[in-house]
Amino acid sequence: MRIFLLNAPFHRNYSRHQRSPAVTKSRTLYYPIWLTYAAGLLDNHGFEIQLVDAPGEDIDRREVMRRAEAFKPHVVVVSTSTPSIVNDIAVAEELKAATGAYTVLVGTHTSARPLETLQAAPHVDAVTRREYDWTLLALVQHLEGGGGEPAGILGLTWRRADGELVTEPDRPDQADISELPHVARLYARFFKDHWKRYFYAITRHPVVTIVTGRGCPYKCTYCLFPQTLTGHGYRRRPVEAIVDEFKFIEREFPGVREVFIEDDTLTVDRKRCARFAEEMIRRRVKLRWTANARCDVDLETLTLLRKAGLRLLCVGVESADQEILDNVKKQIRVEQIERFFVDTKKADVLVHGCFMVGNPGETHQSLERTLSFAKRLNPDTAQFFPLMVYPGTEAYAWAERENLLETQDYERWLTPEGLHRSVVERPNLPSESLREFCDRARREYYLRPTYMLQKAKQVVTDPYEATRTAKSLVTFARYLVDRDGGASRHAPTTAQPA
Repeated sequence: MRIFLLNAPFHRNYSRHQRSPAVTKSRTLYYPIWLTYAAGLLDNHGFEIQLVDAPGEDIDRREVMRRAEAFKPHVVVVSTSTPSIVNDIAVAEELKAATGAYTVLVGTHTSARPLETLQAAPHVDAVTRREYDWTLLALVQHLEGGGGEPAGILGLTWRRADGELVTEPDRPDQADISELPHVARLYARFFKDHWKRYFYAITRHPVVTIVTGRGCPYKCTYCLFPQTLTGHGYRRRPVEAIVDEFKFIEREFPGVREVFIEDDTLTVDRKRCARFAEEMIRRRVKLRWTANARCDVDLETLTLLRKAGLRLLCVGVESADQEILDNVKKQIRVEQIERFFVDTKKADVLVHGCFMVGNPGETHQSLERTLSFAKRLNPDTAQFFPLMVYPGTEAYAWAERENLLETQDYERWLTPEGLHRSVVERPNLPSESLREFCDRARREYYLRPTYMLQKAKQVVTDPYEATRTAKSLVTFARYLVDRDGGASRHAPTTAQPA
């Protein structure tokens, strides 16, 4: 049985598989990591797959259709996100018409809005909810066996021949994820001609992205993946398999400079981190790597991870105000954040700090405190971001409950260029004022003389950092120079209906 898996064309450099799907100001382009893991699991079970990443290859819908028709799939799988869902449905419907294949939509949006999605896509056969690797596997095995309607497949919402929509029970999170493939092998097979297009401003380039574990035990109200895909239990791949994958990347990706570990919180299990670091050291892995973490990692762990190749941690600071951190269920103290930044400097680990504004309890005064806090913490790089809420998250439910959503037209989650657009409108903090604050905060942070001197010294002493900084600056410069970050060029000229 042949399965065609697609990350559909949309805006150029659109990253469906990031936590806040959009085109970014740094022109980041994410690997379609969740879709690739699902493809790899099907491949491991003997199914013939074709994996196409249209944004990664920079191809249009016509080329996608040409490839699909040539492949003659029995099943088509299309990844979704909230801002792109109208486009994703249109592509899926066109693929259904062109191939006649059983057509499935997957991803964060279908997890949050399964019935709504199927109602908007009258020719799509099914959607998945939450983590979809094993749901797709069960569905494809069922279809291959000639089982007829897919009744009883956990995690699936599907359409009967008479149009009735059926919701099967949820699929429990897969406790043992050791069966997941080395995703880098799929990259080498399907993305070998364009893998250097994938870009993250915080990593060295070129970069390869993997996952070592799924889920996060913390319950931050805004975080998309644990609430819509991976759940709140941290499930781990074997340490030996992770290091095997690092060695594979070293061999098979000439010129690779870094691995990005895309776990929600790699450092949640300190003992496993220690085993991972020791195995990396024992097997003499030379690749540098970056990971997501919380601001609660101790100095001993930081020091050991640095010896094992850690270069940078990406952390969510969010706010300087304890009340706001508590409101978003961050489960961290301001004092812990301050200690973390002291310890990362001692361990010689760089930090990318994320500061998110517009959360419950935010005021104009708290915004200024957060900007001052960012300058005092002084991460290597920082981003200032308005709260983005997505269906399926507690933050979205809060905004909906408080009547703060400007629109539920998903196409308006983005600017016409594809950049983020906040749809939360608070009387005391309208989205426009938050955008203006983020633009100003970005300028004030990066154009400080002390910061520019710090980066100049870094560039002189480290050629890899010089390359990373130069590439990021080229793509990001206009958002520092323009007073409004370029937004005025992309603002709608007329109001659109909600």
